[in-house]
Amino acid sequence: MKNIIIYGRDTCPHTRRARDAYPDATFYDILADPAKLDEMVKLSNGIQKIPVLVVDGKVEIGFKRGC
Repeated sequence: MKNIIIYGRDTCPHTRRARDAYPDATFYDILADPAKLDEMVKLSNGIQKIPVLVVDGKVEIGFKRGC
């Protein structure tokens, strides 16, 4: 089983698709928790595109699967 974290916004359609694809992932809404926004920006090297996924320690920016 993969360890997956998703950073995004609850209202973002791309974030919703990522959450649908990985229903067991930990989700952080970056609007609800500014500390998680800071964490996401550090993980993505300053890129502020959502969602940001961390899959088994590997950072993925954006989610295009399932489009």
